[in-house]
Amino acid sequence: MLAKAKYRKDYKQPDFTVTDIFLDFQLDPNHTVVTAKTTFQRLNDEATHLRLDGHGFQFASIKFNGKDFKHYHQDHESLTLDLTNQSAANFELEIVTNLEPAQNTSLQGLYQSGEGICTQCEAEGFRQITYMLDRPDVLARYTTKITADKTKYPYLLSNGNRIASGELEDGRHWVEWNDPFPKPSYLFALVAGDFDLLQDTFMTKSGREVALELYVDRGNLDRASWAMESLKKAMKWDEDRFNLEYDLDIYMIVAVDFFNMGAMENKGLNIFNSKFVLANPQTATDDDYLAIESVIAHEYFHNWTGNRVTCRDWFQLSLKEGLTVFRDQEFSSDTGSRAVNRINNVKFLRTVQFAEDASPMSHPIRPEKVIEMNNFYTVTVYEKGAEVIRMLHTLLGEQGFQKGMQLYIAENDGKAATCEDFVSAMERANDVDLAQFRRWYSQSGTPELLISDAYDEQTHTYRLTVSQSTPPTADQMEKVNLHIPLKIALYDANGTKQMLQHNGELLSDVLNVTEKDQVFEFHGIYGRPIPALLCDFSAPVKLDYDYTTEQLLGLLKFADNQFARWDAAQMLFTQELRRNVAHFQQGEAFDISPDVLTALAHVLENYEQDIELATLILTLPKDIEFAESFKTIDPDGIAAAREFMLVQIAEYLKEDLLRIYTHIRLEDYRVTQEDIALRAMRNLCLSYLAYTNLGNNVVQKHYNNANNMTDMLAALNMATKAALSCRDALLADFEQKWQHDGLVMDKWFALQATRPDENVLEIVQALMDHPSFNFNNPNRLRSLVGSFANHNLKAFHHISGSGYRFLTDVLIRLNETNPQVAARLIEPLIRFSRFDAQRQTLMKRALERLSAVEDLSKDLFEKIEKALQ
Repeated sequence: MLAKAKYRKDYKQPDFTVTDIFLDFQLDPNHTVVTAKTTFQRLNDEATHLRLDGHGFQFASIKFNGKDFKHYHQDHESLTLDLTNQSAANFELEIVTNLEPAQNTSLQGLYQSGEGICTQCEAEGFRQITYMLDRPDVLARYTTKITADKTKYPYLLSNGNRIASGELEDGRHWVEWNDPFPKPSYLFALVAGDFDLLQDTFMTKSGREVALELYVDRGNLDRASWAMESLKKAMKWDEDRFNLEYDLDIYMIVAVDFFNMGAMENKGLNIFNSKFVLANPQTATDDDYLAIESVIAHEYFHNWTGNRVTCRDWFQLSLKEGLTVFRDQEFSSDTGSRAVNRINNVKFLRTVQFAEDASPMSHPIRPEKVIEMNNFYTVTVYEKGAEVIRMLHTLLGEQGFQKGMQLYIAENDGKAATCEDFVSAMERANDVDLAQFRRWYSQSGTPELLISDAYDEQTHTYRLTVSQSTPPTADQMEKVNLHIPLKIALYDANGTKQMLQHNGELLSDVLNVTEKDQVFEFHGIYGRPIPALLCDFSAPVKLDYDYTTEQLLGLLKFADNQFARWDAAQMLFTQELRRNVAHFQQGEAFDISPDVLTALAHVLENYEQDIELATLILTLPKDIEFAESFKTIDPDGIAAAREFMLVQIAEYLKEDLLRIYTHIRLEDYRVTQEDIALRAMRNLCLSYLAYTNLGNNVVQKHYNNANNMTDMLAALNMATKAALSCRDALLADFEQKWQHDGLVMDKWFALQATRPDENVLEIVQALMDHPSFNFNNPNRLRSLVGSFANHNLKAFHHISGSGYRFLTDVLIRLNETNPQVAARLIEPLIRFSRFDAQRQTLMKRALERLSAVEDLSKDLFEKIEKALQ
C-alpha cells in the first residue's frame, strides 16, 4: 500500500471553521441515521473548495443552506465541495449518513460495546460518523439529540448539559444535550445503554454544586464507589494545587468493556475502559485500585489541560498528554508516597520508553512525521513528555512552574495551542531563557551521561566531569546538546551528606548540564565522597558512571534520597545478573556476591523503617527490566541467571522472610497506604518463599486463606511462576470461580501467558478458544497475546521463531478487525535489532510476511515500513 505521510512543518490554518453543529442520531445497532447540521465560517476569502474528512459509513445526502447540493467530489476518505459560486461568509451544511455500529469492530467512531452503543473519536474517529473538518484546531459548540428504543437504551448521554427530553409513541425516547464550550470533534461523545447509576455531588470552591454520575453495567454498582471517591479527590486536588475548577453542571463517567484505550476525556462525558473503573476487594488488586485512582484523575485533569486548552494539531499531542501525565503523577505523589510513585514511573520509563527510543519507531515527544496518528499515542509522547514537564518543574520550582501554568491557561483558554505556547509561557512568567531546553521537544533518543570523578586530597576538591551524548536514532542521525538537570548528593564514607559549595558559596543540588563536556568542582570535601547521581531521576537519561560494588552498597545503606537507595539496589542486581549471563554464555557456574546478600538481609531486617521502599528495593527486576541493560538481549541467559538469583536470595533470607510473612496479619481489607504497603511486603516474602522447600505449602495456604484479590492473585502468580505442584489445581479453582467475570479472567489469561513452561505457546494457542476469550475484546487480547509477547521474554523469543509466527498469525487476523490494537501488539516484533542474528532473521521474516498482506492497514504499514527500511 502507499500511505501518505503528514509533516508538522506543513501545518496550515484551515480555510473554513465550524462555529456550531447540531447532531441528530436515530440510534439502532444495525442502522443508525445521523443528520449533521453544521454552521461553517469562511476564514479565507480566496478559498473555493471545502474538503471534509469522512469514511466508513454510507453517505445519504447533502444540503447547502437548506437546498440539495450536487457540486462535490467523493473519494474513499473525504468529500470535497466546490464552492466557487458560493461567496457567503457563513453557511449551513446538512449531511445525512447511515452507520452500522454492531459491525464496527475497529472500536472507533460509533460502535456497539456489549449491549450498549458508544463512541471513540480521538484522534480521528469522528470522521467515521459523518463528514467533518476533523482536526483539533476547529472548535465548535455542539448540540446533540439522541433518539432510541427506551427499553433497550434507557440512558442516552452526550457532552455538556441535558436541556430537553421526551417520549415517542413507538416506544422510543429522545434526549437533547448542549455543550456551551467550543471543542474539537475528537472530544465529542455519545453513549446509549442500560446501566446501573451511582450518583454523588461535588461542591466547587466557588460554591457551585456539580452533579457526578457514574454509569456501569447492570450488577456492577458495588464496584463503582472507589472510582467516584477518586473523582472527588482529583477535583479537590486540582483546585488546591493548580487552582483549576470544574466548569459544567454535570460530570459523567461511563464504563464500557470494549475499548481500545484506557479512557477518554470527552468534555463532561468520560468514557472508560471498565478495567479503570470497576473495583471491589474480591475482584481488584491493590494495583488495580491505584491505577483506577490515577486514570480517573488523569481524565479529569484533561478538562483544563486538553479540553479548555486543546492541541492545534496532532503533532502537539504531548502538549496535553505529557502535561496531564505529569499532573496525574503529582496527584498520586501528593496523595500517596512520592518516592514509591517516582520509582514505579521510572521503572516503566526505563523498560518501555527507553526501548521505544532504541527502536525503529523512535521519535521526539513532538513528532515531525506521521502516517497513522493512532501510532503516536506512545510512551514517548506521554511518559517522556511528562519527564520533560518534570524537568521544567525542577528548573523553575513549584512557584515558578505555577506562574507559568497560570499564564499558559490565561493566554490559551478556549484555544488550540502548541508546545511552543506552553514553553513560551513558562519562559516569560519566570524571565528565563529556555532556548536550549526546547530541544527536548525536537530531539529523539535517550541521552547518555558519561561521568567520571577525581578527588584532590591537598585542596579538598572533588571534581565531576560530565559528558553528554545522544546516540543516533532511526529518525535522526545528528544530535545536539540538551539542557539536562542532574540532581546529585555527596556522602562521606560514614554516610554523612556533604555540603555542595564552590569558593565558599553554597550550590544547588541540581547541576545544569548544557555542554558536551562540563566539569563541576566542589570545595571543602574532606575525604573522597560517594556520589549519588541522578537523584529522583531528575532527567530521562542513561547514566554511565563506574560505581564499585562497595559504593553501591554504601548508597543502599545510607543515602537519604529514597530513589537513590532503590537505584543502587537496581545497579547491584544488574551487576550480578550481567556477570551470570556471561557465565551462562560461557558454560560456567553461576555465583552471587555474599555482600549483596548481606545488604539485602539488612534491608529486610529493617523493613519497618519504610515498608514501601524496602519492598521495592527487595523486588528483583523482571526479565524485561534486566533486558534493557544489554545491547544484545539473551532471553535464555537472562531467564536462567534471574531464576538462579531468585533461588539464592530466597534461601539466604528464608528465615527472615518466613518470620515477617507470619508476623504481618491483616484481617479486613482496606485501601489505605499503610495496608497496601503491608500486603505488598507480605506478598514479596511469599514470592521468595515460593522458591524454597516451603513453597508449595505456604502458597497453597495463602491462596485458600485469601479474602481479597491482591492476596489470591499473589498466590496464583507464585504457584505459576515457580511451577509448584499446587499450580494446576489453583488455576482450575480460580477459573471456575471467575469464568463469568471478564476483567478477573484477564488476570488469569495473563498468568497463563507468562508461565515458564516449555509448552507455554501451546497453552496460549489453546486458550484462544477458551469460552471466556473474545478476540474482538482488546482487554482479552492484551491479557493473553500481549502478555505473552511483551512479558514472556524467553518463550516469545524462542530460538525456533514459533512465538514470532504465532504473533504474526494474530496480527494478520487483527488487521481486518482492529488495526489500532494490532499496531500496539506488533511492538515486540519491530525491536529485532536488540537480539542475536538468528532471532533477527526470524523476526524480519515475520515482518516481511505481514508486509505482504493485502489491504494492510495504515496502522501496521507505518510500523513495518519503519522497521524494515
